Amino acid sequence: MEDELWLTVREAAELTGVSIVTVYSWVRRGHLKVEGLDHRGQKLFRHFSVARAEKATRVKAERVLVHVA
Repeated sequence: MEDELWLTVREAAELTGVSIVTVYSWVRRGHLKVEGLDHRGQKLFRHFSVARAEKATRVKAERVLVHVA
């Protein structure tokens, strides 16, 4: 979609409050897919995909904290 919001790694990290390393970790673990490149060759992600990855990993982290506590 043309009006869809696209984010770079840095923008995705800032939006979700995580580090750039964490965003790359989401990609490596299959939570987030690189869906394009900008004019500088930087990886691009769909806003919705970033939100979904952030939610999925936060839910898993909360489950771990609940079970440990």
